[in-house]
Amino acid sequence: MSESNVNTGQAGDPTAEKDPSDWVTGDEPATGAQKSYLHTLARQAGEEVPEDLTKADASRKIDELQDETGRGD
Repeated sequence: MSESNVNTGQAGDPTAEKDPSDWVTGDEPATGAQKSYLHTLARQAGEEVPEDLTKADASRKIDELQDETGRGD
């Protein structure tokens, strides 16, 4: 493995990101932190967020709403 492909654990490190559909715990209910952040983003985007999202669904929705609101930059 080359030095550039080492997972640094730092935010924005592409090697640290894993597709939510590959998460072992992706089918578990969304965490409190995910729900809180989702509701903040949804309010800014003028959208509603279902209460029964899984961790993986919540992560995807966060990414989507970050793109919409410009908070992911």
